[in-house]
Amino acid sequence: MTQFISVKQLDQAPGARGHQKIQPRSFTGLYRRLRLCGGAVLFALYFGVVWLNWNDRQAVLWDLAEKEFHIFSATFWPEDLILLSAILLICAFGLFFITMWAGRVWCGYACPQSVWTWVFLWAERLAEGDRSRRIKLDRAGPSVNKAARRACKHGLWLIISLIAAITFVGYFTPIRALVGDLVSLEASGWAAFWVFFFTAATYLNAGWLREKVCFHMCPYGRFQSSMVDADSMVVSYDAARGEPRGSRRKGEQRAPDDGLGDCIDCQLCVQVCPTGIDIRDGLQMECIGCAACIDACDSIMDKMGYDRGLVRYASERELAGGLTRVLRPRLIGYFLLLVSTIALFSWGVASRPLVTLDVERDRGMYRFTADGQIENSYLLKVRNKDSEARFFILDAVGLEHGEYQGPGSLALEPGEKAEIPVSVTYPPDYLSSANVNIQFEVSSMDGKGAPVTSRSTFLRPR
Repeated sequence: MTQFISVKQLDQAPGARGHQKIQPRSFTGLYRRLRLCGGAVLFALYFGVVWLNWNDRQAVLWDLAEKEFHIFSATFWPEDLILLSAILLICAFGLFFITMWAGRVWCGYACPQSVWTWVFLWAERLAEGDRSRRIKLDRAGPSVNKAARRACKHGLWLIISLIAAITFVGYFTPIRALVGDLVSLEASGWAAFWVFFFTAATYLNAGWLREKVCFHMCPYGRFQSSMVDADSMVVSYDAARGEPRGSRRKGEQRAPDDGLGDCIDCQLCVQVCPTGIDIRDGLQMECIGCAACIDACDSIMDKMGYDRGLVRYASERELAGGLTRVLRPRLIGYFLLLVSTIALFSWGVASRPLVTLDVERDRGMYRFTADGQIENSYLLKVRNKDSEARFFILDAVGLEHGEYQGPGSLALEPGEKAEIPVSVTYPPDYLSSANVNIQFEVSSMDGKGAPVTSRSTFLRPR
C-alpha cells in the first residue's frame, strides 16, 4: 500500500541559527529555580572551600611545588595518582548512567560552561536590559549610551572572570598568599600568568563563545545518541498533542472542529533557549537539557488554561503511547559499574600505606669490618604520608645470619621525609652466593596500617 508523506519545507536544518547571535529571553519556572539552587550550591563550594583551613593549612590544595594534594585530613602523593584513574572512571560511569536515565541534565544544570554562561547572561541583562532591549541595542548605531552599556557589560564580565580565575589558581597555590601577592603586585610570574590565562579563558568561553563551545568544542553532544535509548527521559515536545499548531488569543479555548493542537506557535520556547533551537523539531545535538523551554511552555499553558506538559521530560516510548521502562539492562549495568568503581576507589584510599620506603644501596661494592664481617651500606628514604605525626619502627627482615645496624625507630611529622643511613653485616661463611636479597621494613609503632617493605641486594666477594 502506497503512503504519501507530507513534506515540510525548512529554510535551514533544525538546530542552531548559524552565526546569528543568540539573545535568550529571561523566564521563571520550576526548572529555573532548580538550576539556581544547584548553581548556588556549586558556587558556594567553589568559592568557599578554597578559603577553608585544616590543621594550619589550606583544606583543599594541590601543591605542585611540594607534589602534595591535600583534601581536608587526607594527603595524596605522586605515587597515589593511580587513584586518579578510578576517579576518572567514576566520572565516566556516572555520566553514562545520568545520560541514559535523563539525557544531558549534566550540561543543563552542572556543566561549568553552562553555569558560567548563565552568570554572564545575568550580567549582560543587568547592563543592557532584557532580550528586546539587547536586540535593539545590537541593531542601533554607535552612541554614548551603547558604548557605556557595552563597557559596563564587559567590565562585569572581566570582574567575574578575574574572581573565578583567582579562585581556581588558589586551589594550586595558597589562596591567601596569592591574593596578598596580587594586591601588592608581588606575585610570581607563573602565578600572574595563570591568573591572566584563566581570566581570559573564562571571559572568552562564557562571554563570547557561549553555546559555540557546546556546538564545536565539546564532543558530548555528538555521541549522546549512543548513550540514550527509547526510555531515556529527555526534553521533548508532544507533537501528538501540540500539532497542528496555530495562534489564538489568551484564554481562547480550541473549538472542537478547528483542528488545532495545544501549541499556539508563540515561539517562546525558542526565545528562551540558550542554544537557539526549536525543540518542536525534535531532539537535537544542540539541546543541553536545561528545560528552559519547559518552563516557558508551562507558563503559556497556564495562561491559556491548558494542561502543562506540552514540552516536558519524556521518553520516546512515552510519546509513542507506551510506558517508560525505568529498569533496563544497560542502565543497571552502568549503575553496577559506578557502584563497583566507587567501592574500589574507597578501598584503595582506605588501604593505601601511610608511609613510603625507598632503599638506595651505597655505590661502593662492600667492605670488611674489623671483626672480618662483610658490610653493605644503604640509605633508607622514609616519608610519613599521614596527616598526623607518627612513630615508625625500622628493621631488616629475613636475615638468617645477618645483622641490621641502624636506628630502630623514627619520629616524623606529617608529610616529613627522612633519609637514614643504615648497614647490614654478614659473616662470610654464611653467604652461599655472590648476591643475597634482603628486605627492609618500616611499620607504624601503634600498629596503624600495614608494614611497608622494600627489597635490595647484599653483595659479597666472589
